[in-house]
Amino acid sequence: MATLFDQTTHQALLDNRHILVVDDEEPIRRLLAYLLQSHGYQVEGAGDAREARQKLGEQAFALMLCDVNMPGESGMDLVRHTVTEHQHTAAIMVTGLDSSVLANAALEVGAFGYIVKPFESNEVLIDVANALRRRRLEMENRLHRENLEDIVRTRTLALQQALDWLERTEKELRLSREETIQRLAIAAEFRDHATAKHIQRMSHYCELLARKAGLSPDRCDLIRTASPMHDIGKIGTPDHVLLKPGKFTQEEFGVIAQHAEIGYRILSGSDAELLKVAAVIAYTHHERFDGTGYPRGLKGETIPIEGRIAAIADAFDALTTQRVYKPAFELSHAIELMLKHRSEHFDPELLDIFVASGDELAKIHEQYADRANSDPLNEL
Repeated sequence: MATLFDQTTHQALLDNRHILVVDDEEPIRRLLAYLLQSHGYQVEGAGDAREARQKLGEQAFALMLCDVNMPGESGMDLVRHTVTEHQHTAAIMVTGLDSSVLANAALEVGAFGYIVKPFESNEVLIDVANALRRRRLEMENRLHRENLEDIVRTRTLALQQALDWLERTEKELRLSREETIQRLAIAAEFRDHATAKHIQRMSHYCELLARKAGLSPDRCDLIRTASPMHDIGKIGTPDHVLLKPGKFTQEEFGVIAQHAEIGYRILSGSDAELLKVAAVIAYTHHERFDGTGYPRGLKGETIPIEGRIAAIADAFDALTTQRVYKPAFELSHAIELMLKHRSEHFDPELLDIFVASGDELAKIHEQYADRANSDPLNEL
């Protein structure tokens, strides 16, 4: 918005009644000055363009009456200069020739009109009044437009600042949410010596496969963020079963298998899309494509795609990292073992996509490799 000083200055310009008469004939200057002064205008005279430029630089004029033909710089050039450099000054051409060509030329350089010599007093007064009225309207419109532009700029800046703040806040919330999820997942897997790197590898393997399978960016991000909670149900698994180094008995396997359903019960019931996806992954990542998995024995595409993706990622990470019951396998050997069960344990199409991404899998495996004697909570 305009300041008080700006508004006062602008009002003074609107109310300005100073007129500059530029003509090399002194009698014409005197006649016009007398006529205009008698009707309340303040008038200055100039005998040529040089003198006119000097006076235009010294004070503000509302209107300039300018002869066309003068020694030195022409009236046309002076008007062109004035309307460009002194935008608050209107101009009327004064000429001894009544020519449509001259009239059009005057309008093209920016004059509001032209007066033909010899002139009638009423003609001059009407043209002057009309020029000043038009000048006032144009100035008011210009000020209104500038005020609107200022308002738009101010509001645009405020909106951009608000959007920047929201973006920063959303980013902080997202990072906080993801770290909370990872720490919650570690709390579940901490007891069987899993690391934060396992959580990170799992999430990136899942995101990679989801992206390669053509899922939307938003869905891929949800799967990446939700997948670390796939084994949250291990919170309810007794240590003597969870940490057993050898093969499970049938009874022990029944106990360990309960973690999928426990995880689902922990995560389900929320309206948050993230927790809905996490619940699906926790519940279905041990299902097998041929229907021999647990806890419900789902088969084929009745297994949600999030569960099928997590099953492949989890199996790959289990094979390529050291566990209490096995050493870490080479990536190529792990892929060979998984391909042997291509249509039994895993969705064959998804597994083919996963295997074809070998270079990217290797990068994730290396980037988030386990470090000896590391603290899982410090790996985030």
